[in-house]
Amino acid sequence: MADPSLQQPVPEQPSEAMSLAKLAASGDKVATSKLLRLLAPRISRVVRAVLGAQHPDVDDAFQLSLIGFVQALPAFRGECDPAGYATTIAVRTALATRRRARTLATRQEATAPSLAHAGPSPRDEAEATRRKDMLRELLGQLAPEQGETLAMRVVLGWSLGEIAEQTGAPLNTVRSRLRLAKEALKKRIEADPTMLEMLEVNT
Repeated sequence: MADPSLQQPVPEQPSEAMSLAKLAASGDKVATSKLLRLLAPRISRVVRAVLGAQHPDVDDAFQLSLIGFVQALPAFRGECDPAGYATTIAVRTALATRRRARTLATRQEATAPSLAHAGPSPRDEAEATRRKDMLRELLGQLAPEQGETLAMRVVLGWSLGEIAEQTGAPLNTVRSRLRLAKEALKKRIEADPTMLEMLEVNT
């Protein structure tokens, strides 16, 4: 389930990213531009991992993630890795995008049922793809902090310690959010035991 390229929040050039982030946090526009070029590929991968590459709003979510990262830079104090900082923002943005899309789809279905569905999924869709799509949809239905934690754990493959470090939450809080997220998911899919088995999350 997890994307191997996203399993570690540490960038390939941590010293460069940290130096640029500190300069960018102080308002250095040149450093900000360089930092965005350095981290943009990772942010894009994170957004696509959480939303799915074919999601219609993936490009908008990517742009919003970049904007959110730049807006959050003044609060960066160098206490965590810049790539992890950016990843956390990208996960939150992608999940918020999915929630907005789901709300809009629900409204459209209520006002124009005949236009609410684009059509069935391809019959030859791979099991892994179905599992990812299923989880992404369910993630958007969770409370924001729970969805964020579960996405980092399952989609990005981060350890509980890495999640705690990058979100600034105590380890026990991360465990609690993950547990609550799993319980919420179970309630949503309790009518389908096979789905529950597919989305098993190990802590």
